[in-house]
Amino acid sequence: MEVYDDNQSTQPVQKGQMSVGSWFITMLILAIPLINIIMLFVWAFGGNKDERTNFAKAALIWMLIGIVLGVCFVGCVGCAAIAGLAGGSYI
Repeated sequence: MEVYDDNQSTQPVQKGQMSVGSWFITMLILAIPLINIIMLFVWAFGGNKDERTNFAKAALIWMLIGIVLGVCFVGCVGCAAIAGLAGGSYI
């Protein structure tokens, strides 16, 4: 018969810090197009709770900010180009 200590089960499990090699592999995976977005979602919302979780969430937020700013920029430039062409003014 096995005996379990209830006090130890409520203690959070301490994990070690990620090594330089782990961060190297992480950055290598993030350099691959399309795979990087998939892996960011896996790391951000997967079951693991390590340093990559917060890093992935922050990276996804930065990507979202970049997409919103890019859409706004393209919209403004597109509207200006359409207005310039419709006005008949040639530079």
